[in-house]
Amino acid sequence: MHISFLIFSAYGMGGTVRTTFNLAQALAEQHDVEVVSAFRFRDRPFFEPGDGVRLTSLVDMRRHRPTYDGADPEHARPARVFPAADGQYAQHSALTDRRIGEYLSSTEADVVIGTRPGLNVHVARQTRRGPVRVGQEHLTLATHSARLKRLLRRTYPRLDAVTTVTEADARDYRSSLRLPGVHVESLPNSVPAPEVTPADGSGKWVVAAGRLAPAKRYDVLVRAFAEVVRERPDWGLRIYGHGREENKLRKLIDELGLYNHVLLMGSANPIETEWVKGSICAVTSSLESFGMTIVEAMRCGLPVVATDCPHGPGEIIRDGEDGLLVPTGDVNAISGALLRLINDEGLRTRMGQAALSASARFDPARVAARYEDLLTSLVNRRAGTLHRARGTLLGGAYAARETVRLGVKHALEGART
Repeated sequence: MHISFLIFSAYGMGGTVRTTFNLAQALAEQHDVEVVSAFRFRDRPFFEPGDGVRLTSLVDMRRHRPTYDGADPEHARPARVFPAADGQYAQHSALTDRRIGEYLSSTEADVVIGTRPGLNVHVARQTRRGPVRVGQEHLTLATHSARLKRLLRRTYPRLDAVTTVTEADARDYRSSLRLPGVHVESLPNSVPAPEVTPADGSGKWVVAAGRLAPAKRYDVLVRAFAEVVRERPDWGLRIYGHGREENKLRKLIDELGLYNHVLLMGSANPIETEWVKGSICAVTSSLESFGMTIVEAMRCGLPVVATDCPHGPGEIIRDGEDGLLVPTGDVNAISGALLRLINDEGLRTRMGQAALSASARFDPARVAARYEDLLTSLVNRRAGTLHRARGTLLGGAYAARETVRLGVKHALEGART
């Protein structure tokens, strides 16, 4: 199969870019795979797409390049295909509408996969007849505005399939949008095995990683760790990432006198070398669309203490086996779960080993195999539909010719009599 992924920018460093490249590289071992980036902001991608994956871009936003498109008058006009209800609307324009449309109307791919709602709308509306059309959901239906949901309800029936990263979100799509004829399936993000020795549970660090954003609730984690420090001052917390909550968190750390125990480390790439310096991962989000950091930590041999928030943690962690699930926003429950693992080295080690084993199900090869099964069935279904349609058209043409032939025959016979 020729499989094409359409992504906002393959040159960024977000989770969608990482998991798209992971999947594309795994599929490229058996298929012709390309990643088409709507925008290009950098000379080189932050993550490598991998061997066998072609990377192309449609709109060049590099000011230092002669191919810079930002000054194009068409880019100053608003987009009309990319929906205004998508959070990235401001970066799209009439130019991006046209370039994406030209690509989709001419692609030779057997399968075209969009990677966010706005791009899925492009795929649904503008892909030429023939390719299978798939829309990936990397966020959640619940977080979309009512306006966007109404648009998706009208537009997504033109897709062949919608994939979500959790079964909970797939259920929401099936029950809320009710897309007739559209296959909705949960297929998780993939995380490759890290090229580091797994953690052995001896490092006295709790590690957290992700955007310093309100939904991650690092303020709850810091407050919970204040309780941990009262009992185990020999342990520390490292938080990796940047974001708008950084100053608030620094102030909270100072107020609680935790400046020697809670460290804001900034971004780290690769993160795997930082995971293995710790012994426990902490995730205290109020909402997760999946939970990439949970899987990353587990693949490095860390048990995870996570809030049982919608939608991902409960589908990744087996509570009491490879991690602990606690109520969202509950400072005492979080500190208690952390202390349970901190104070029981044997339990911490056993859960870390179980996490390492269980997380193998998110290996790109395994996730790609599930995608391959889905895409193959969709391509075969599309081929059968086109074959039947062609047969109906041919049959109709044959019937029409026979009607004309018989009519002429009867007319001649009538003339003879």
